[in-house]
Amino acid sequence: MSQSLPIADVRSLWQATAVNRPQAPELRGAKQYDVAIIGGGFTGLSTARYLAKRGLSCAILEANAIGWGCSGRNGGVVSAKYRITYPEIARIHGLEAARRMHALGRETVEHLNELVEDYGIEAAHYRQGGWLLCAHTHSYMRKIEKEIEWMRVNLGDTTNRLVSAEEVHAETSSRDFVGGMLTSFGGTLHPLNLVFGMANGVMRDGVSIYQNSPVLKTHQSGGRVVLETPNGTVSARQMVIGTDGYNELTPATGGVRKAIVPFRSAMIVSEPLEQSVADSLFTEGRSYAETRRMMRWFRKVDNRLMYGGRGAFGKEDSESAFEALRRAMFRQFPQLEGKRITHRWSGLVALTLDSIPHLGRLDDKTVYAMGYNGTGVAMSSAIGKYVAAVVVGEKPDLGLITATPLKQVPMYGVREPAVRMVAGWYQFLDAIGK
Repeated sequence: MSQSLPIADVRSLWQATAVNRPQAPELRGAKQYDVAIIGGGFTGLSTARYLAKRGLSCAILEANAIGWGCSGRNGGVVSAKYRITYPEIARIHGLEAARRMHALGRETVEHLNELVEDYGIEAAHYRQGGWLLCAHTHSYMRKIEKEIEWMRVNLGDTTNRLVSAEEVHAETSSRDFVGGMLTSFGGTLHPLNLVFGMANGVMRDGVSIYQNSPVLKTHQSGGRVVLETPNGTVSARQMVIGTDGYNELTPATGGVRKAIVPFRSAMIVSEPLEQSVADSLFTEGRSYAETRRMMRWFRKVDNRLMYGGRGAFGKEDSESAFEALRRAMFRQFPQLEGKRITHRWSGLVALTLDSIPHLGRLDDKTVYAMGYNGTGVAMSSAIGKYVAAVVVGEKPDLGLITATPLKQVPMYGVREPAVRMVAGWYQFLDAIGK
């Protein structure tokens, strides 16, 4: 039997600074709804929001506490991109597919404004300052330049521009980069406060949320699906799975588990910096990432430096993983040498074989939406509009997201050593500047 995991296990800056924590009970007894949703993160909450707009009753069943998973652990970076670039999408799937995915990405970023305004989530501190991709080699700089031109010509996207090494240094205070690409379409926010604001909003809309209520198993009875938790059951006409990188928490998500590769992403945060140091870092207040294969990203939050990175850290955190992040941070930002790390945590990124999120059906009772590949803040908080449509039998066009189903990962049982091997190869290529 899967056990509920306490939210206190996540020692993040977001947990330390969150406000308006939603009050939701554990499921006890037998309940009936039109739709039951597994997962109380962005996907589940967004789905509940749009189901409620359609007049359907729904319940969210969260194994731990609201915001415990991906949605409350990420870096709060808002973007319209995917793990795969638009030129790559066009090469593999065709130009029209790239255009549809591009339009959808922009739509999800714009949706955040509506969401924050509708539910009054000022505490999310959503700021549309864009993001800066920093090139660590001249070869990547040339790739960036080609990508900018390709997007201008083929997508009509003029929100990107090339920036020089001096411009990157002036804005970031780091000499580690040879230039970069500035994208105006994106921003930053406090992800856990966004989750909490969404949860409080959907509860006002009449949605039931049950925390610390892992779904242990499901079965069908009388034309309905029954979800069993340790102390209760929910009977519903339809079920939605929105667990993303956390499909292994309960057996109830077995139908999608082998289509997702969980990949650990970690974050560290410095102590508050002296004002003069803080003022010199990230002067435009946006988010930043680099072009290394084992990507690092960084931003400033309340005069602290937040620094994150991806790595094959296994199922649990490790001292060596956090130490590697700390060394990388001090190398790129030597002015922070000697500063304390006050918060550190990690979360699972849900990787798919094609680097694309997916929304579809497992069967006539079960809908899924997941696989954001580490770029899902905007997408997952907006996708509920389309999940709700699929639940009621409609067939929305989300390009590759709905056109192709989740694909099972070959030899799923050896995914962890495979991920470690690939990550090691990427780290080697990064080290030699390839």
